[in-house]
Amino acid sequence: MALLIEQDCINCDMCEPECPNEAIFYGESIYEIDPDKCTECIGHYDNPQCIDVCPIDCIITDPEHKESPQELLNKFKTLYQM
Repeated sequence: MALLIEQDCINCDMCEPECPNEAIFYGESIYEIDPDKCTECIGHYDNPQCIDVCPIDCIITDPEHKESPQELLNKFKTLYQM
C-alpha cells in the first residue's frame, strides 16, 4: 500500500528528503505522498523512512491504495527499470 500523510502534519520537513523515490512533495497545505511513486521503501530499506523520521506519527497506510508487498516490489522495479 502507498502511504498517506494525515492532516495533523506539522510540515517539519523531515520526511521529504528521506524518500528514496521522491514521492513526497509539499501540497496545498501539508506534505503529500504520490501513491504512484510510493513503494513504502521496498527495494531500498526494510522500513518506510518517512514513518521512521516523522516526529508526530502522522503517516499511515493509505486505505485507498492497497498493494501487496509483491505489488510494491513490482512498482519499485518499474520505477527503476529493472
